[in-house]
Amino acid sequence: MEKEFPEGMVPLGREPIKFRCHEGVACFTQCCRKVDMFLFPYDIICLKNALDLDSHEFMHRYTRLVSGDNPYFPSVMLQLNDAHICPFLDDNGCGVYTHRPSACRTYPLERAVDRTPGRHQQTEFYFLTDHDYCLGHYEDNHYTIKEWVRNQRLEQYNLMNDLWSEIDTMFASNPWHGEGAGGEKQRLAFMVCYDIDGFRKFVSQNGLLSQFFLDKNLKKRIKADDQELLKFGFEWLKHILGGKSSLIQR
Repeated sequence: MEKEFPEGMVPLGREPIKFRCHEGVACFTQCCRKVDMFLFPYDIICLKNALDLDSHEFMHRYTRLVSGDNPYFPSVMLQLNDAHICPFLDDNGCGVYTHRPSACRTYPLERAVDRTPGRHQQTEFYFLTDHDYCLGHYEDNHYTIKEWVRNQRLEQYNLMNDLWSEIDTMFASNPWHGEGAGGEKQRLAFMVCYDIDGFRKFVSQNGLLSQFFLDKNLKKRIKADDQELLKFGFEWLKHILGGKSSLIQR
């Protein structure tokens, strides 16, 4: 069965795209202004580490909560400054470029993943954005999709965002069992997803790792690495919310 897409959205094939962003284009950093940008859990980890901030402090300074597509769980957006400009933009461009969010890395592309039930594996699609102000499309640089993903170091971001999407889909099924917004399980879920440093304290205080059969080396990685802790947190959320989890309780 052929996949259908919204009107006007045509997935890219193997043909290369033409694009380059640099200080020489007249629109440089224009896309950093008046931008509505969603931040995902892995974005938060990368940014708060780049700024040497606790995740709770990062969330307080640089984000705002909104009602997104998921009616049962809030979405997180970047909080622009008073001039409606990205708070990380400085005189030289992006001040967190190496750790920039996945939406910035993917641009000028947009990524979608087909998770149709019954398919043996998910399928990803890329679409080319078309903003009138962006002159990067006229630069004579050509990339295939694979080259762009590799060039922008998107692999880990895509992997973690796919794991997050699976969790967000579970949240959309309203697994809170009548708790409503701000209930205990929803607050735990928000901590796992967006306050990784708070979750690390929670894991330690409650001896969470000792409650499951986990490889010794994996335990070490979970304790030391935010990305591994987030992966564990996603599986733990599946476990406590009735999803299909890889964790086996002792």
